[in-house]
Amino acid sequence: MTLGTLLLYIAIASLVITGITAGLMNQRKNLLVSVLQNFCGALFIFSGWVKAVDPLGTAYKMEQYFAEFEATFSDTALSFIAPLFPWLANYANSFSVFMIILEIVLGIALILGAQRKLAAWTFFAIVAFFTFLTGFTFLTGYVPEGVNFFQFGQWGDYVVTNMKVTDCGCFGDFIKLEPRTSFLKDIFLLFPAVLFLFMHSSMHQIGSKGMRNGVLAISTLGLLLYCFSNYIWDIPHADFRPFKEGVNVYETKQAEVEAAQNVEILAYKMTNKESGKVVEVPYEQYLKEYKKYPSAEWELDQIKSEPAIEATKISDFDISNLEGISVNEDILTVPGYAYMIVAYNLKTDITYGTAIVQDTVMLIDSLLQDANWVMDTNYVVVEEEVRTETYDWPEEYVKKWKEKIVPVVQQATEEGAEVYVMTSYAAPESFEAFQERIGLDLTFYVGDDILLKTIVRSNPGVVLLEDGTIVKKWHYRKFPDYETISSRFPVAE
Repeated sequence: MTLGTLLLYIAIASLVITGITAGLMNQRKNLLVSVLQNFCGALFIFSGWVKAVDPLGTAYKMEQYFAEFEATFSDTALSFIAPLFPWLANYANSFSVFMIILEIVLGIALILGAQRKLAAWTFFAIVAFFTFLTGFTFLTGYVPEGVNFFQFGQWGDYVVTNMKVTDCGCFGDFIKLEPRTSFLKDIFLLFPAVLFLFMHSSMHQIGSKGMRNGVLAISTLGLLLYCFSNYIWDIPHADFRPFKEGVNVYETKQAEVEAAQNVEILAYKMTNKESGKVVEVPYEQYLKEYKKYPSAEWELDQIKSEPAIEATKISDFDISNLEGISVNEDILTVPGYAYMIVAYNLKTDITYGTAIVQDTVMLIDSLLQDANWVMDTNYVVVEEEVRTETYDWPEEYVKKWKEKIVPVVQQATEEGAEVYVMTSYAAPESFEAFQERIGLDLTFYVGDDILLKTIVRSNPGVVLLEDGTIVKKWHYRKFPDYETISSRFPVAE
């Protein structure tokens, strides 16, 4: 679904709701305000719901923004603000749930006409905040690598790859919007947001005050439980991400990579470094005239055709062993069942210290004996201070593995199923210590933490593949015993 299609559906729904409230409920204060109430309310309910399905996705997006804000402010006169953002990142999950519930409840309040003045000001504040956020994201496309956002004089042409956050997450993973589109959407929403501030008394109201407030209270409680069910107690009940059940990861990655390689160069866009003049030349013509555009004077950008298959996060699937060698094909072409245990963060606690170690040093000297030089070798023991690292894990996190993961892994391995752990980059010594801690020998592979978060919304989470196809995903709390799994997915003898 595209944004245009979504907005069309919401516009039709808002007109229908307005017709019902104006006709059956005799609410005719101001039809324009009513239509905008219902449109904005329905839009907020929908955008909030697709995020409520996956609260962790919104939390991860917030962490990206917090990291970008920290990097942006740390090199400015406002550097004292920078430490605030890592602290906020620690509470990203809570902020995510709060913002999701606020967005949906506000949408309901607009449609009902509940707490009109408060709803109008809250709607304006949220839209203004989103406009700032999407505007910042879009404008970073003009900021070259190595240039701070606030160094406006050094901004350049718009380049998509300049943006550290390439999607605002306005509609979760349901619809991916380009930052420019998201920014324009929020600019448009500022019109009704400002209108509501001055005309909140003209908003329609449905039902009694007690009924409206009761609906908001019940909705808040229900949404809180719904959000928790989609990340604390289980994985999202609807999966909008590319790594969903039924997808063959290996074949999809191959197809996406091949499609990206087969795009054609349609033209070249040249920008004169001195005058700023922009010239766009078709590819065939450029091959004949390229000498007219020396690289010392012109910046060249290729204009390419769209790939036959749109790239997803599956294209970024890149897993390596502890020696840094890619194992993508090895783990995605395993015949039969394979258990992919995903833990984007092993929650390792590292204690640094020092220790005195003894080492044997060989000392070589030359001596003159009987008019000949001979080598004299001595061995001495010396002591030196070295830095040490001690690894440990929160007991609660270890308990998740011992109670839920370890028993199943042991039985699955005994029956011949392939089992491996995918986690983010860390010292190999930490993996060895973790295996000792949980009492199980595991094969560890490493990859980008954003990729791992995309695969399954649980830490740890379990993905069962059959011949490279995802057949089932589990939150660790819902991970069944091996007998239950094997009865549904028996390992072939």
